[in-house]
Amino acid sequence: MHTHDDIRIGTLVPAHDRTPEVIAQILPRGFETFQISFGKTVGDFDVAALAARVRGVLESHSLEPNELPPRVSAIGVYGNPLVSPETIRDWEKLIDSASLFGCDIVSGFAGRIPGRPVPESFGRFGEVFRPLAKRAADNGLRLAFENCEMRGTWESGDWNIAHAPQAWDAMFAEVESPVVGLEWEPCHQIVSFIDPLPQLRRYASRIWHIHGKDATVLWDIIHAHGIRGGVQYIHHRTPGFGDTNWTDLVSTLRLAGWRGSIDIEGWHDPVYRDALEMTGQVAALDYLKRCRGGPFVANPS
Repeated sequence: MHTHDDIRIGTLVPAHDRTPEVIAQILPRGFETFQISFGKTVGDFDVAALAARVRGVLESHSLEPNELPPRVSAIGVYGNPLVSPETIRDWEKLIDSASLFGCDIVSGFAGRIPGRPVPESFGRFGEVFRPLAKRAADNGLRLAFENCEMRGTWESGDWNIAHAPQAWDAMFAEVESPVVGLEWEPCHQIVSFIDPLPQLRRYASRIWHIHGKDATVLWDIIHAHGIRGGVQYIHHRTPGFGDTNWTDLVSTLRLAGWRGSIDIEGWHDPVYRDALEMTGQVAALDYLKRCRGGPFVANPS
């Protein structure tokens, strides 16, 4: 029995023609799950063909002793569904295709009416996502909204309303469906100077998927320049290199009885990038597995 099956550690892989080959190359490093991201649009991408190729790679992987069978944790698209009919069709397509990947989570942005305060988007959010939530429920799926502010504020923004607790509560009230939840990560909360762990305790029951991304606050820069002085005061970081104690984060999840995947969201770290990208991701993978308790050891019989 693998008790670490409750919280798996993986990575995010962009959807493109070489996605299966990329997964095949990094599988031996020990990644347990893969989120497939279609970026801003699915377009005319052959999703079914990609699903078949990805599952072929995962199913042909030779397991080491005590290794968990790899799987796809979620698929996602990150356009603005409140203003883009194409993005709504993308959500529909992924909801209809998720089972082909063997996953039950479709993720993305909640969308936003550009340039308007967050509450002015709640009604449109309901119009768009009530039918999508029903479609997901009919397919045995869950919808997870990414908590990135996309450089927006409460007063104005272009992409996503799902970046603050007050908005989450309003979204859950607007679309009263048990399949609606969050794709959460501590990075975006630290960027807003929110302590992520108390928030995690409060919302764990509505978090379906977690992005493994952290942040480092440069307090000396803030003390000297503030946050509007034109000097970068925060960095997005790969887990293990930022401010979050992921041991406490995993403990918080397990105390809440949470089950799911933490998938590393790479390509953001200012240090472990370019030639060091996978070096940083594998270091994060090993770090998160240590935070999960290290190798599973069975109790004496």
